[in-house]
Amino acid sequence: MKRLAVLTALVLATTPAVAEAGAVHRPTQYVVSTTPGETLEGIAVTPSGTMYVTSVGTGAVYRGTTHSSRLSQFLPAGSDGRTSATGIHVDRWGRVLIAGANTSKLFLYDARGRLLAVRKAADGSYLNDFTITRDAVYVTDSTHNQIWRAPLTHDGLGELEPWITRAQIQPTPYYLNGIVTDGRVLLVGEQGQDVTYRIDLRTKEVRVLDVSNGILSGDGYLLEGHKLYAVYNAGGGKYVTRLAVLNHDLTKATLIADSSPGAAGATPTTIARDHGRLLWVNSQLDVAPGTPPYTVTVVPGLS
Repeated sequence: MKRLAVLTALVLATTPAVAEAGAVHRPTQYVVSTTPGETLEGIAVTPSGTMYVTSVGTGAVYRGTTHSSRLSQFLPAGSDGRTSATGIHVDRWGRVLIAGANTSKLFLYDARGRLLAVRKAADGSYLNDFTITRDAVYVTDSTHNQIWRAPLTHDGLGELEPWITRAQIQPTPYYLNGIVTDGRVLLVGEQGQDVTYRIDLRTKEVRVLDVSNGILSGDGYLLEGHKLYAVYNAGGGKYVTRLAVLNHDLTKATLIADSSPGAAGATPTTIARDHGRLLWVNSQLDVAPGTPPYTVTVVPGLS
């Protein structure tokens, strides 16, 4: 325990502190929607503080700023055939990509909400989360337990193609979910067996991330250098954000700390960095459709 405490102190000391002036103007809770049945899921926060949140229940997407406690609708529920929405990210050109869950589609919008492209995977795919490299997007399919890839450039979004199939991943995945990249490898969460896969982007070599002191898997993932955060279901309705430190080639991890648990029934799903703090989505999926208001809050006890 003493070693874990020392490691925790060293790692957390490297995380930028929240400036006092900034903290005054940033709420600790955000009301995303008061519409019954919204059931939130994904989150993205830009360096300037623009926040996007998706609804897996309706496909609506909300937008706001980390300096204001209420978000407003960015994309209406069901528009463009987007009846469900999970993962969301903003690319380096300011465009918004959205995983369409059981619609089997990946959507691309500009910052004004204008649809730029829709790309469809195989029928029955559940496009859950994705990560962006220099020239492509990689998407987890939680139904077929494979990863799709589409080219992503300044000119737009290419077609989705199977990049690695379930048969190529061992041990066999049962529910692929969170995914992040450093540009060399993918780290992919598998919630059926509670592991994280490390997949080489060049060779497609798959190995299980070696975690020396516990379990590392989860829904939402966030990779910052050699620090990996994962929203982890610890059982019994308890959800935490788990922090691990990775070695130089991202083959091994050491668990450092867990956040305090989310509120009862909140079922946090995904996380995003907002300068010196972490935000997570209170999906209420364990008690779906849940009870309004649907919120985003600061992850307690970890930054």
